[in-house]
Amino acid sequence: MVKGMRIIIGADIVPTSSNFDLFAAGDVNALIGERLAEMLGGADYRIFNLEVPLTDRENPIAKNGPKLIAPTKTVKGIKNIGADLVTVANNHIMDQGSEGLSSTLKILGENRIGYVGAGDNAEQASKPYIFDINDKKIGVYACVEHEFSVATESRCGANPIDPLFSYDHVSDMKKDCDYVIVLYHGGKEHYRYPSPELQRYCRRFIDKGADLVVCQHSHCIGCEEKYGGGTIVYGQGNFLFDDSDSKFWQTGLLIEIDERYEVNYIPLEKCGSRVRLAEKELAEEILAKFAKRSKEIETDGAVESKYREFAESMYSNYVNLLFADNTVFRALNKLLGHRLTKNIPERKRLRLINYIECESNRELLLKGLKTHKAKEGGTEND
Repeated sequence: MVKGMRIIIGADIVPTSSNFDLFAAGDVNALIGERLAEMLGGADYRIFNLEVPLTDRENPIAKNGPKLIAPTKTVKGIKNIGADLVTVANNHIMDQGSEGLSSTLKILGENRIGYVGAGDNAEQASKPYIFDINDKKIGVYACVEHEFSVATESRCGANPIDPLFSYDHVSDMKKDCDYVIVLYHGGKEHYRYPSPELQRYCRRFIDKGADLVVCQHSHCIGCEEKYGGGTIVYGQGNFLFDDSDSKFWQTGLLIEIDERYEVNYIPLEKCGSRVRLAEKELAEEILAKFAKRSKEIETDGAVESKYREFAESMYSNYVNLLFADNTVFRALNKLLGHRLTKNIPERKRLRLINYIECESNRELLLKGLKTHKAKEGGTEND
């Protein structure tokens, strides 16, 4: 007789000003509702992505994009929701600098909530988290694409994806574990399919021993791929993050792993600043669309084709930053002694760094540039 086992993986959990009080009070029924609270309470282990530093002192870093923060007292809600482990390998955990990270890890430790994916340097940040359920060892590895949060050899932060080392980390972990979960914080926001590069990265994790790879970052439900005996989830939406009215943010999925290591999905719906189990009709619609997208990417060339269309739709957003490269600008810049290029506005400088350094942004920019060239009569390789 197989002993019962039930692991739940939730995506982004972020206390915001609209629900700080509920988190601080630990009011789980108000935050997630009785049905969802009961369902989470019945699990053996619960994992979430904590995508915000918990600190009472603002000390924002220079970066492209929003700089999140939540008071340390909101940890009570995270604990009461049932979080046993949180991944902190994401693009916001360093939003309030090293002090913000230190405060976060300290408050998690005081509340006996485990964490994975960050540390004092890249080596420490890459350490996996291993726990036992019914004599089975479950390993969790967490990594993030290269944005402003990543650790280096000498700087604290989140564990960066690194093809030279990350796959070996997973391979080594598999030797000691019965089941390996990789939490990959990457992919493009509000895109429901994998990019070609993201698919290669995730498949490689399966090749190296991962049983389940979950992409958390897109803020939308994506699709599933069965590959090499493992499962890849390209986006599960948020768990509870009240920061947008976008349609993408209104639904999410919990991932359930049972005693036979089968992967199941539990639909969620955002209700203002709170989250609930999706009602029957919406739940069926969420799962049906998820299954449809999952079926679509089984077709040869579908991932590349869909990504090409997406890159074309995003082309103008990306190249706006590069419009300074024109004759009038060059003439004016020369006339002014190249002061324009010497003094790139800080916001644009940081955005350009993000476009070049982040794997998903770089891939999308390059694909958009190449696709646009092909539409003008050239080829993507011109």
